[in-house]
Amino acid sequence: MQVFMIEAVLLLFLIATTIVIIFDKDLLSSAIVYCAFSFCTMLLYIVMGAPDVAFTEAVIGVISTIYFVIAIKTTDRWCK
Repeated sequence: MQVFMIEAVLLLFLIATTIVIIFDKDLLSSAIVYCAFSFCTMLLYIVMGAPDVAFTEAVIGVISTIYFVIAIKTTDRWCK
C-alpha cells in the first residue's frame, strides 16, 4: 500500500510540473522545472523497479537540461 501512495504522489507532482512548464512565461525557469520533471520521472521509474530506464532518464534529463539552458542563454531576448 505504501508503494502506491508514493507512486500517486509522484504522478501528481508530474502533473503539477507539466502544468507549470506549459503556463510559465520565462524560458529559463521552464527549463529548470523540466529538470525537476525529469528527476521525478527518474524516481518513479526506480519505485516501479526499472533502474535501467531510470538511469537513462537521468542522463538524458541532465544533458537536455544543459542544452536548453545553453540555448536560452545564447539567444538574445527582446525587451519592450
